[in-house]
Amino acid sequence: MTELGPVAWPPAAIRTERLTLRTPLAGDRAAFIELFASPEVHLYLGAPRPRDELERVMPRVPAERRPGLFVIDLGGAMIGLVTLDRRDPGRPGHLRPDAGEAELGYMFLPEAWGHGYAAEACTAALDWFADALPGEPVVLCAQTANHRSVNLAAKLGFTEVERFEEYGAEQWFGVRPAGTPSG
Repeated sequence: MTELGPVAWPPAAIRTERLTLRTPLAGDRAAFIELFASPEVHLYLGAPRPRDELERVMPRVPAERRPGLFVIDLGGAMIGLVTLDRRDPGRPGHLRPDAGEAELGYMFLPEAWGHGYAAEACTAALDWFADALPGEPVVLCAQTANHRSVNLAAKLGFTEVERFEEYGAEQWFGVRPAGTPSG
């Protein structure tokens, strides 16, 4: 992963009506393992990792110093994560020839699905990003079969740029131009 640029990390916790976006803590380790081992979570993200492997390799504080990663906290418990990373230039889907666009990603535990937490957390992360790096667009990529993610992208202000085949499935690639209102 490359850095987001001249952004101080970690930022102060971001609070929404129901959630807190914060850096990881030692108490989040079990939730990280569950996210990365869950077949439900990885239905459109590739195969989950074996739980026993994650138990062995996951640090005490997962992703402790990873710029661009926010833990989503509901009432003191991690329910998911939101990331803002630089898109790998070797992957398809880019806005400009030099690549490296900021890319929004997210994963939530299945029990957190269907409550609007993803929209709330992603909106807060996008608002933070717009303040931290004004004028920079954000991209998002999701399997077209993942209708919930494609619908969330539209709700967040992303518009389709192109579709392409990657990881054995059709991908939806969209952009949220700088200055897009949240919402």
